Amino acid sequence: MKRSKSIEQRQLDAIEEKSKLLKNYEENEPLKIHPLRYRQNQICAIEHGVITYDELLVCEDVNLSVNQNERVALVGKNGSGKSSILKIIKQEKELSSGLFIMNKDVIISVIEQDTSFLKGTLNDFIKENQCDETLFKAILRKLDFEREQFSVLCENYSEGQKKKVLIAKSLSQAAHLYIWDEPLNFIDVLSRIQIENLILEYEPTMVFVEHDTSFVDKIATKRIELDSTLNA
Repeated sequence: MKRSKSIEQRQLDAIEEKSKLLKNYEENEPLKIHPLRYRQNQICAIEHGVITYDELLVCEDVNLSVNQNERVALVGKNGSGKSSILKIIKQEKELSSGLFIMNKDVIISVIEQDTSFLKGTLNDFIKENQCDETLFKAILRKLDFEREQFSVLCENYSEGQKKKVLIAKSLSQAAHLYIWDEPLNFIDVLSRIQIENLILEYEPTMVFVEHDTSFVDKIATKRIELDSTLNA
């Protein structure tokens, strides 16, 4: 009985210590990102790329280069090939023709547009993505994520909360290249401002799609305009 109580007390002490550590992070640590410096200036490129979808031509003669500290915005109507280009850079899709160059050992961090895959507990998600739990949760708190939500299953989160989980994952990962697909969907204004300031301060290398024109105007150092052949 005494041994059982002693073990229980040690567990409670460990929980309290972890709670204090998280609170210190929340109060003292500013929102951060951890961009890595690549050994070459160019990270990746597409030359005269042709993209098809179900054998239909989406866009052609796509030329894109991503260099250190550039933040490249892909701009165009729905169906113009923005998400396809992101998939090509993530090496989830291939060009129908043209040249895609990705330098060796480039570490990528991703925010997906779709959040429907989020299932299970937040702690399981953190472990699966090999994130630092204290840092991850501190970022969520700074994005106005209530602590009570930490114990809620991810599938029961609102769309805004799900997006914040993906943002926290990306911000807690050290990477050479950040690929963000509509990161600000359902995100509140104050969190948007924090994210904008963070990017401007740390200047990560990014390729992103975002329909918020104000965000694009502030963040992008380069724009790639896409005209969809499907919409022509």
